[in-house]
This record gives sequence, structure tokens and C-alpha cells, in this order.
Amino acid sequence: MNDILRLALQNQEKARKIIEELQLIPIWKSVGADPHLVGSLRMGLLMKHRDIDFHIYSDPLEVSQSFAAIQKMAKNPAIRQIEYKNLSDTEEKCIEWHAWYTDHTNELWQIDMIHILKGSFYDGYFEKMADRIVALLTPETKQLILQLKNDTPESEKIMGVEYYQAVLRDGIRNYADFEKWRIHHPVNGILHWIP
Repeated sequence: MNDILRLALQNQEKARKIIEELQLIPIWKSVGADPHLVGSLRMGLLMKHRDIDFHIYSDPLEVSQSFAAIQKMAKNPAIRQIEYKNLSDTEEKCIEWHAWYTDHTNELWQIDMIHILKGSFYDGYFEKMADRIVALLTPETKQLILQLKNDTPESEKIMGVEYYQAVLRDGIRNYADFEKWRIHHPVNGILHWIP
């Protein structure tokens, strides 16, 4: 196994341990919500950007329910900061939570929990995207995506779907070409793309 794959697997294992330690899934279920792992961890494409993404569904979407779950999670002393955004009156029909967790090696992880109204537009959308990407990955394209993520400077904030689109749809094979590709494919807001 090469170093890129080894690092990716190590970080993915750390992420799964954090989910377990925080009891993230049982906590959301305890308030009647349905949590689903999405994003790079779901796809096996988490690299060095330490983030964990969940979409959580309920109907009705209640602020009090959302706060009840977060209150339970915030009892863990490794949770250092929590950010809240109420977008329930937008087309996104969600409450956004962003939590920052410090692991035992003092590395900071961001945990994005998007609490979404069941049956709204984004219900299941990113799960479908992730599953479709996984279905199309080959060992070569997985390695390329992980390499691009590894080559990305820490100061750059790039959405995961940009890497997937560049490699899987447009055949990008190195970071220099990826930088040029991004100039011609700017992202504003949510990127809707399912291969």
C-alpha cells in the first residue's frame, strides 16, 4: 500500500472513532432524527482535510429537536466550538451545525451536521451523489483524487465534489491541471453534480 492510501485510511479510521466516541448517530436518533453519513468519508475519499459530514432528516424540522441533540453532543469536552445557522425558511430547508472537535493528538476536526426536512429537495441527494461516485471509482481514479487532495495546500478551501468532477468527468490527472480547471469551473454555493 502506498503512503497516500495509508494516510487516507488512517484518517478515515480516526474519523470513524470520533463518530463513535461522540455517539453522533445514537444522539440524533434519540431525538427522533435519521442521521446519514455523506461526503468524503462515506466515499472512502477522506484525505488530510479533517472533516466529517452528516445529513440528518426529520419531519417536522424543529429547532428544539436540533438543539436537544447538539446539547447532548456538547457535553463531550473535546467539542471546542459549535456554530448554528437556521436555513429552514430557504429552499435548503435545513438547520446547519458545525462543530469543532480536538482529538487526542490535538488535531482539530470539523463535523458538519446538516439537519434537513425529510421529503425536501435535498433529502437523499448527497447520498445518491456519493453512491454514484463510489460506483464509478477505479483504483486509479481513487488514487488520483486522494493525491490531488494531498497536494492541495492547507490554506486552500476546495469542495470535495470539485475533485470528483475534475477527475471523473474531465480527466484531470495532476494538481497543476486541477488549478487551471478550477479557474474555468468556479463554484458559487452548492454544486449540483451527480455523475
